[in-house]
Amino acid sequence: MYKTKATAPVYQTSAIAFSPIKEIIIMPYKTLAQQTISSFAGSCIDEQALAQAELDNHLETQAEAVAPTKDPLTTRDRRIIGEIIQVKPETVRTIWLEGGITLWVRFLDGGCLPFDRNWFAKRVAEVKATLPETPLERNEHLSDELEAACTKFGLTHGQIDWLSFSTTLYLNRLCIGFIGYNRVGQWYSRRNQLGSSRTADSVDAAIALLGVRQPVAA
Repeated sequence: MYKTKATAPVYQTSAIAFSPIKEIIIMPYKTLAQQTISSFAGSCIDEQALAQAELDNHLETQAEAVAPTKDPLTTRDRRIIGEIIQVKPETVRTIWLEGGITLWVRFLDGGCLPFDRNWFAKRVAEVKATLPETPLERNEHLSDELEAACTKFGLTHGQIDWLSFSTTLYLNRLCIGFIGYNRVGQWYSRRNQLGSSRTADSVDAAIALLGVRQPVAA
């Protein structure tokens, strides 16, 4: 069981209500201590175990339909969630929104916890503003920004130096310059390795300083 802060408006859940399924109808099963199946001579199958396995499979299938297996969370997302509900970040598997009201947090062990969407969003903003960014988290979001900018300008980039976060930009395999992110929190670019750098507030602006323009649709 995962503990949450006392102020968290957590909905009351039962042992089986961890799954966001509005209604589950379980048909009664008549079980026998042992039942011999003629097609499997001498083999005995516990019908209760089969029924439980079928139910577990149904619950898992329904839960996956509501919460896709594709991971939408970054390392920082997990740290923020862990800080809000007081769990280890690595135990958080995914989150999803149900009905526009309830935000569910699902854990690696299969358990789930529901929270009010508005309360959770407010806590995310509060924690995000005060939680220091790790070097890995910084590089992750810088890489995302760089990829998005390269797509806009029709560029590709070389291998990224993750210590200084700098790389080479290419246009149709032709090197057009270098781009990076400095210690004071600014993007910079320069035309050649030994040239002077020019800084900008965004990656798009830094690329534009190299004389590159976004392609115009025909």
